[in-house]
Amino acid sequence: MELSELRVFLRVADERSFSRAAMKLHRTQPAVSQSVRRLEDSVGERLFDRATKDATLTDAGRLLRDYAERLLRLSEEAETAVKDLRDLRRGRVLIGANEASVHAVLPLVQRFREAHPLVHVEVRRVPARQIGAEVAQGSLDFGVLTFQPAEPRLDSIVLGQDELVMLVPPSHPLAQTREVTLSECARQAVIAHNSPSHVREHVLRLFEQQHIPANILVSLPTLEGIKRAVAMQMGVALLPRRCAESEISRGELVALSVPEIRLRRQVRLVFRKTSERSHTTAAFLATVEGNADGPGRSKRSKTPPRKEA
Repeated sequence: MELSELRVFLRVADERSFSRAAMKLHRTQPAVSQSVRRLEDSVGERLFDRATKDATLTDAGRLLRDYAERLLRLSEEAETAVKDLRDLRRGRVLIGANEASVHAVLPLVQRFREAHPLVHVEVRRVPARQIGAEVAQGSLDFGVLTFQPAEPRLDSIVLGQDELVMLVPPSHPLAQTREVTLSECARQAVIAHNSPSHVREHVLRLFEQQHIPANILVSLPTLEGIKRAVAMQMGVALLPRRCAESEISRGELVALSVPEIRLRRQVRLVFRKTSERSHTTAAFLATVEGNADGPGRSKRSKTPPRKEA
């Protein structure tokens, strides 16, 4: 059963005439008759009563007419849906990021949404150690990491730099200084994230190596909670600067450098090395690469894989 034959069948049924249907379809009457006959052979039933002067539907014809109309509507909807994907009027981009990396991808999402407001962008919370594997196997379209993934099938674009800083409220006695030592940090009440991470392990290892107690007195489950607690003068926090850029720019928090930590990182968008992409993922990648013009902007990475510190 071909859709083209169903279209001819419906035109004959609507016109109640083979000749008028042929005129509307710009085909010869024998061609229309042959198309209907092939359809009848396919379903094994007569669709029109040949004994009548006009093209009167049989019981089988009336039953098939309902299904034919539904099938053609579905066909049109499918064509429209595929066209919408091509024209970026629908579709989805799926990005994996941990809580600290979400801030790095938000400006990209904003620029992409400005150009393609009907595409759904989903940023899914995924632990950093899982992101490379999930992007490589196609569970994610993109991932945001602060290290070059080891998976050979992945490429990456550097989105920017980040560093670990000590966040304090503006009223804090150290707020006017530009940097602090690890010892000065340990003399404060430290607010920390209670989920394990490479950054947390790295910082705790530095405290241990210098025989300095970390003095973590408050542990919270989210970065937003930690920043809020610092603003409420409950203590200080060691966090990536990028996580608090909005609060720093508004004067709600002050970022102090801690030279002993020396944890400067490149924030990367990782993706599969392939020439075959969906229209939406290709458009998102183009948005990211379009931000690479000019100094200090994102660029395709050429560095060899390395593990996070």
